[in-house]
Amino acid sequence: MNRLILAAACFAALQGCAPMDEPAPTPQTETHASNSPSGCAADKQEDSAVVGKTEQDAVAMLSGCVWRIGERDGEQFAGTMDYQEARRTLGITAGKVTWVRRG
Repeated sequence: MNRLILAAACFAALQGCAPMDEPAPTPQTETHASNSPSGCAADKQEDSAVVGKTEQDAVAMLSGCVWRIGERDGEQFAGTMDYQEARRTLGITAGKVTWVRRG
């Protein structure tokens, strides 16, 4: 019973930390290559080809690839620590891709 009360108190405390007047951050977007019959067309280019592109253009280029957004305008998003060589993590600043990392 004490654990249940402690868990509820921790949950309530964490909920109080989130600002109520700001929208929740956009969740990371991840697309899996298995969703596309053509696979990952971006594998035919260097990862740096998406740097400088708008976020929308990068998303289109990475269609069928495994990718996620790791940072947007200085706000970092949680990611898994498992290493996937095919996965690209993107950094976005002012609507443009500023960096790409593999893994």
